[in-house]
Amino acid sequence: METKKTPVKIKMTTEIRELGQKDVNVLEEEGMLLEKGKTTVLTFVEHQEEDDDVNAMITIYPEKVSVKRTGPMDMFQQFRKKQVTENVYRHAYGTIHMETHTDQITYQKPENGSTGKLFISYTTKLNGEGERRHRLTITMKEVTP
Repeated sequence: METKKTPVKIKMTTEIRELGQKDVNVLEEEGMLLEKGKTTVLTFVEHQEEDDDVNAMITIYPEKVSVKRTGPMDMFQQFRKKQVTENVYRHAYGTIHMETHTDQITYQKPENGSTGKLFISYTTKLNGEGERRHRLTITMKEVTP
């Protein structure tokens, strides 16, 4: 089976709601979209202003999404619709145990010049404490030479 590689522009918007506060983070980078069968892999580098770059790899399967981030921090997070998953987030300030409950995952791959979109709605508990609501939206647009 052939792997299709496509350079893409990525816009990643993260919304976090906690105790009535809303924090929105927007990141725009260029990356690579790899497609093989029913699996899609999005790779890119998060260029940090005050820290070393973070390598990101998002793997989209029909039944789940996994996010791996490496660099000054290390994390492997899985999202499975209507399920709870656990992971450990390691960074310079220590280790955090994270419990994730995924509510919704939708994915529309970019085709024929259209913009692709991955949307994940979930809640997290860090070290067993209060819940935080998250909405992650990633859009991917093919880079035309």
